[in-house]
Order: sequence, then C-alpha cells, then structure tokens
Amino acid sequence: MPSALVVGYDPQAIPGADADALRASLDEELVRFGHHGIDAAMALIVFGESVESVLVAALTERPWDVVVIGGGIRRTEQLLPIFEQTVNLIRRHAPQAAIAFNTSGGDSVEAAQRHL
Repeated sequence: MPSALVVGYDPQAIPGADADALRASLDEELVRFGHHGIDAAMALIVFGESVESVLVAALTERPWDVVVIGGGIRRTEQLLPIFEQTVNLIRRHAPQAAIAFNTSGGDSVEAAQRHL
C-alpha cells in the first residue's frame, strides 16, 4: 500500500480560526486517503516551536512514498523559513519520497496521487 505524509500547520495555533472544524476537515482527508488505498498520516507543526523534532520524527517513522506540504505553510509569508526547513528536512530524512503540494486541506489525496 502506498504511503503519504501530510505536513501542515496545526489548526490549534491559528489565531481566530475554528480549530475544531479545521481539525475535523483534516481528519476527513485522512479517511479519504484510506478510501483511495493510501496509508496516510499527518504531521502538524507550530511556528516558533520545535518544528524540526516534529518533522524528523514523522519523516523517519517509516519510508514515505510522498510527502504533501500544505498550503498554510507555503502561502504564509512569515512561514517561509518553515517551508524551506520542511523541504530540506524531507530531502535529508525521506530522500525516497516525492514532494507534493496541495491547494487546500481538501485536495491532499489528489496532490499525493500525482506522484504515486
């Protein structure tokens, strides 16, 4: 079974966001991966916290086929250093994995499928 790791920004850390609704949406996306025969997990990070340790733990948990980097990390200018760090950590700790980008939390499956 192919595998995918989705890296995203923790909804609990987004000021003013409905974190419970966002988290429910992310969980629904993980279920969708299963419906498409893809074993998936999520690594959620927070700006200013130990991004590296969270990502390294997730990336080395198993050999991932694809790592999907969420738009919340890529599109937010203040998170550019985290985006760069994420790409470099993937290259270092999961060099076999393709890197994919979603446009929203609801199309991570399609992003992963482009590389599986």
